[in-house]
Amino acid sequence: MSNLNTRGRVALFGGVYNNYLSLQATIDDARRRGVDEIYCLGDMGGFGPHPNRVFPILRQSSDIHILQGNYDHSIGHRLDDCGCGYTDPRDNHFAQISYDYTLEKTADSHKDWLRDLPGEFRRQWCDRRVLMAHGSPRRINEFLWESTCSDVFLAYLLDTAQADILFVTHTGIGWKRRLPDGRLVVNVGAIGRPANDGRTGVDYALVEISAEAVEVSFVEVEYDHHRLAREILSEGLPEEFAESITTGWWTTCLEILPARERAAGRF
Repeated sequence: MSNLNTRGRVALFGGVYNNYLSLQATIDDARRRGVDEIYCLGDMGGFGPHPNRVFPILRQSSDIHILQGNYDHSIGHRLDDCGCGYTDPRDNHFAQISYDYTLEKTADSHKDWLRDLPGEFRRQWCDRRVLMAHGSPRRINEFLWESTCSDVFLAYLLDTAQADILFVTHTGIGWKRRLPDGRLVVNVGAIGRPANDGRTGVDYALVEISAEAVEVSFVEVEYDHHRLAREILSEGLPEEFAESITTGWWTTCLEILPARERAAGRF
């Protein structure tokens, strides 16, 4: 279904962050809903425990298409940091902890696989040109926040990328915007940790495609977050990581948030 000319159903998610439990729960939910294809928009590592438990789930599934996020690029090329795009010292401190852990714990065979992943996907859904990227069409680690993306800016991105529909991730908080001309931009969020809204579940994007319209909804998925939190702590990762998983509120990587997104959280 790489070029869809009739109708179909597609699931998209990003930001796995080593959360193999939410990954499996998300894939299971999407398949129960009868999706034709599943897309992972990158960042397999970060925050969570046991990165090697993520890759078999993804690599053994023929219906899942995976592109490279900044984390995957860095792990694949054995770089010194995640290339996440943070500027605040506290954000970078916790990002470095999760990156160093993931780099150490990821098998070389998986690192090589991450290195060779594509940087984008282009699809044709009926008469609509679809682009999937990690951060943005311009840069793998560009943050597209809902509050800071005007319609004019999003139209510029679509024009430059020659796309009618754009799907991204990277920020960890999902949103969607239909532009006045009918084109569509969707940040699919992340399934590796909650969206800083007090819910312990995670969200993925479910897309209904037909000749008449492309409609996107966000689906919440519950998983054993208490188990994940216990494993985070047993692996010696920071308590702050586990707290986000059990409370639904971000405790790290907060300084990058724009004012509106920061105000919506607890910290």
